[in-house]
Amino acid sequence: MPDTSSRTAAPESGTRPASGLLRRALAETRSSRAPGLTPYVPERPFPWGGAGMPLAGDEARPGAGPGGGGRAVIDLDRALRLSLAAPAGTPGRLRPVPSAGALHPVRAHLLIGPGCSLPPGRYAYDPRAHRAHRRGPAPDGVSPGVLFVLTVAASRTVAHYGHRAWPLLLLDTGHAAAALALAGPPAADVLVCFDADGALLSAAAGLHAAPDRPDTRPGAEPELPLAAVRLTPTGVTADAPGTLTAWAGPIRAGTPSARPGAETAAPTELAAARNLLHHIARAPELPGGTWHPAPRPEPVTDGALEKRRSAPPDDLTHPPGEDLLARLLTTARTARPDGPAWTAAVGGDAPGLYAKAPGSRGLDVRASGDARPTLARWAAGQQWIGGAGAVLLAHGCPGDAPAAAVRTCHLAAGYAAGAVQAHATALGLRSRPIGSWQRADLGAALGEAPGRDWIVHGLAVGASPPPGRAAPGFVRHPPTAERPAALTPLASSPPVTTAPASTPSASTPSASTPPAPEARLPTPPAPTPPATATTTPAAPATPPGEEERP
Repeated sequence: MPDTSSRTAAPESGTRPASGLLRRALAETRSSRAPGLTPYVPERPFPWGGAGMPLAGDEARPGAGPGGGGRAVIDLDRALRLSLAAPAGTPGRLRPVPSAGALHPVRAHLLIGPGCSLPPGRYAYDPRAHRAHRRGPAPDGVSPGVLFVLTVAASRTVAHYGHRAWPLLLLDTGHAAAALALAGPPAADVLVCFDADGALLSAAAGLHAAPDRPDTRPGAEPELPLAAVRLTPTGVTADAPGTLTAWAGPIRAGTPSARPGAETAAPTELAAARNLLHHIARAPELPGGTWHPAPRPEPVTDGALEKRRSAPPDDLTHPPGEDLLARLLTTARTARPDGPAWTAAVGGDAPGLYAKAPGSRGLDVRASGDARPTLARWAAGQQWIGGAGAVLLAHGCPGDAPAAAVRTCHLAAGYAAGAVQAHATALGLRSRPIGSWQRADLGAALGEAPGRDWIVHGLAVGASPPPGRAAPGFVRHPPTAERPAALTPLASSPPVTTAPASTPSASTPSASTPPAPEARLPTPPAPTPPATATTTPAAPATPPGEEERP
């Protein structure tokens, strides 16, 4: 895998104080204020015209190899089918990559050089038809491989989630980046970038950078670039930032088709979300960004990627064992060196908060007591979380974090959750992402300084029950307006050993475990409204396997 450290070391570019706009937006999305209700918004037609080029069968195209002959090194049909494509014969909501509300706002632009199963050029990918629409030629002398620029079309997510939408758009993009990275072929090196300048990404993808510009056609929705994934044939030396810059010449690309009609969300709220994402994607100090290798967890196969789905809550009630949980936490922690911290909340016979023990295969206990009812309240009152076997939590991102840190933290959290979900599938576990969190100040709940350690993302994980034993049924907890069982923070604890009384059990159903003794925590600064204030859906219920609207 190429060494990128010498050319991607970032200066102190992400340390500027957060703007007032960003601080207010973070505080608002983390507050208990419910989004306004809007009618359900259908998916817009694919914006790029033409029939598109089929991807299937192109891996044997003559002259596709890096040297101009032989088989293609990078099979785009396989990579996209295992990541972003909607399964054939389905409505398109349930896909290998998860998305908040099954809205799938992430779009992929393919910047293809030699060595791929499509001719070099700039393409837009249609995940429903699994076709690539050619939009323009490749620059002269472009390096082999493919560069995916990931953008978001924000209107449907904003219509569905209101002021809570923009962090979910970042998380969705991180999940999409993980899906593409995991689907990279064995004969390719994979690099992922979460901090390239948004204007440079727009230029490389052949898009206009201004979020409030109506692109070039009436009714076309602006796309906001947030991340990039690079697949390069193994053994080929390629400068990822330089390749991005090479594609960002004068725009010579097709324009989206006109789609007449009104915007799909309140103009002020949609404009605010677009402008905020545009603001945090600015990185003029290091426009080419930092690129990190993206290894696939060892047990993850193509079969696991095909089976990966967000499980219904009723399939998540049995806790995984300590060894499996430690492996998942290791994957979460190592997926991105610039990502947030990860902790697991576990029920069963040893309820508490666990973190991966440094230099050990075991777990450290961060706090004792069952945190899951508290998490259910913080996750917009989604009661099923109180009965989940385990909930992995990405946390960090202080309320005054600079824009670059907010962007990277959320993208990396979604990316790590995507990697963990694939790993969990390979281990025979079920999982379900949890994207929306309110008043989830984990640090303050553990007696630390408030406002410094917020839950950014979550992944509920459940194991299959042992043979002959049914999984515990749904556990109904007290209404979220009541104070749930609290945690006892531990100043320091040794790693959890394999003794049955000290580990999260995978063999004892949590429903038969007596409740842990309650210990008082610092109470939130203001009461949390009843769950019914935040759980009324603005759209029809989503099908099983996707995240409901909080």
